[in-house]
Amino acid sequence: MAASPAPTAVSSPMAREILAAHNAVRARVGQKPLVWSNQLASYAQEWADHLLATGAFQHRSPHPYGENLFETDGGRSTPAEVVRAWASESKDYDYRSNGCRSVCGHYTQIVWASTRKVGCAVAHLSWREVWVCNYDPPGNFVGQRPY
Repeated sequence: MAASPAPTAVSSPMAREILAAHNAVRARVGQKPLVWSNQLASYAQEWADHLLATGAFQHRSPHPYGENLFETDGGRSTPAEVVRAWASESKDYDYRSNGCRSVCGHYTQIVWASTRKVGCAVAHLSWREVWVCNYDPPGNFVGQRPY
């Protein structure tokens, strides 16, 4: 397992906005805020650049962090829109049964109780944009509740 990335100062407007969006989602379910990690952001940037260059859209495997991916064709998204798309999966998550009616893994990774750090990146061409967020420690362990 990789060394745990140290939290760092949030240096860009994108980083501030995406961190705030993550923490707003976490606050709604009573979870502690995440801190930004430039190391995780660099790791995410490598993968976003790779996905854009290869035309692929898949999770990095294997890797020691949690990961959320988002892509759009023909436009640009804001950090808040990206997190809002992932968080919208909450409507399909049932806490009581710890079940999901559809896709919920992006949402549960955002709110995973033991996750403390996040780093995100975006890569884009004129026609395609790929977002990657990495989380430490990772979440989404089968049979465990996110919080």
